[in-house]
Amino acid sequence: MLYEGEEIKNLIPQRAPIMMVDRVYGVEGDLIETGLTVRAESFLVEPDGQIAEEGLVEHIAQSASAFAGHRARVKGQPAPVGYIGEVKRFRCYARPKVGDELRTTVEMGAEVNGVTLLMAKTRVGGAVVAETQMKIFIEQE
Repeated sequence: MLYEGEEIKNLIPQRAPIMMVDRVYGVEGDLIETGLTVRAESFLVEPDGQIAEEGLVEHIAQSASAFAGHRARVKGQPAPVGYIGEVKRFRCYARPKVGDELRTTVEMGAEVNGVTLLMAKTRVGGAVVAETQMKIFIEQE
């Protein structure tokens, strides 16, 4: 595992209760694999104990942010701030519940003028629970 717990705060700007990534398993080329244990106190967990669909979108966006933060850290730079520009083809097949372990793979695609296209899949126990394409904007210093 590359990063976990407090180390994640060096990669992404979000903090509890909106912090939606608690592990980075690995980075290879244009791929990152992240994780999150769904907790009851998380901001985007519904009263029924399941994560809201928006929580899955935010988790994927923060996974991409962790990728940008990792790249910056390797270069000795501070982690950048990113913004969701567009969410396309979002599919939620199941809403994970408190205690579930999310494992997300994000593949970064082409970048043009600071806007990057990405593809992502989130799994729980090997089953895909969500997938999407997203455009994100990474603010450069």
